[in-house]
Amino acid sequence: MTLTPPVRVLLVDDQPLLRTGFRMILEAESDIAVVGESGDGEAAVADTRALQPDVVLMDIRMPRMDGVEATRAITGAARERPPRVLVLTTFDLDEYVVEALRAGASGFLLKDVPADQLVEAIRTVSRGDSVVAPSVTRRLLDMFANRLPASDVPTPASLNHLTAREREVLTMVARGLSNAEIAAELVVSETTVKTHVGNLLTKLGVRDRVQAAIYAYESGLVTPGAL
Repeated sequence: MTLTPPVRVLLVDDQPLLRTGFRMILEAESDIAVVGESGDGEAAVADTRALQPDVVLMDIRMPRMDGVEATRAITGAARERPPRVLVLTTFDLDEYVVEALRAGASGFLLKDVPADQLVEAIRTVSRGDSVVAPSVTRRLLDMFANRLPASDVPTPASLNHLTAREREVLTMVARGLSNAEIAAELVVSETTVKTHVGNLLTKLGVRDRVQAAIYAYESGLVTPGAL
């Protein structure tokens, strides 16, 4: 029987006590291994190159280099499969969260997240999925709509590659609907919705639903507050 290797996690936070707490939670799980800790963004970028983690648990506000810049550097690394980044924030509407998502983060967690949710989030992200609920993504984008391009910008060429149904599904993703909710609204199976989501992610060149939702706003397909 072949054993699945544990998910390798790098902890990034400028508060040692928080890193210790996260380490204790994660090391209690047999399928997760904490491979290192970093106290600021610059160290996180260097440690990611050296340790090759699968998931980076990233604080936002840190000295020397903040979590946004560190996320951008890490997700843009020349690796076949760059590590996934989960952003940590004290407030669920921290203005930096939107920038972190746009920089390539796969989602965000509150620092007071329950232990079981933190563990499950690590597992989920390691599989290539997002841990940010679409409804939360929309709320963040609505609040910081002034940071997004105007709705009258030219339609990106990549959007024209989508079929009419894929555009419809993308709009629903940006509205905050789950696959099950989209399936119910379109009167199709959830498997069909998953296929549409997978296809549109590939065509748009984005990694997950979070990036797809952001793309929907940035492309002008949907307008913040209009849904």
